[in-house]
Amino acid sequence: MSISYDFGREAEDFAVNYLIQKGYKIMARNYFFRKAEIDIIALFENELIIVEVKSRSSDFMSAPEEAVNKKKKKMLILAADDFIQKNNFISEVRFDILALLKTQQSWSVNHIENAFNAAEI
Repeated sequence: MSISYDFGREAEDFAVNYLIQKGYKIMARNYFFRKAEIDIIALFENELIIVEVKSRSSDFMSAPEEAVNKKKKKMLILAADDFIQKNNFISEVRFDILALLKTQQSWSVNHIENAFNAAEI
């Protein structure tokens, strides 16, 4: 695999462990619908949480969360809708971004809860 793939996988593994430590129950990882992918789907306090993980080894050019643009948000909403319908979920849905920055051997986390909602897109 490539270095960027390995880095992304490491970031997603870190994100899963971070969420579990916070009390989230992981429902799915890397859920695909058409061309969209949801990195992590979790349950927390009776809410379905759709998590987009963005990671960088430097924030020199931009913060990781800035990579979640309008097109990406629309794709996440479509994929979330598919997951909800296929699994007959009836609960509130929240879209979070986990922005991770790795310097040396440690990760810094910016967990942006309710980063956007379907109504604003």
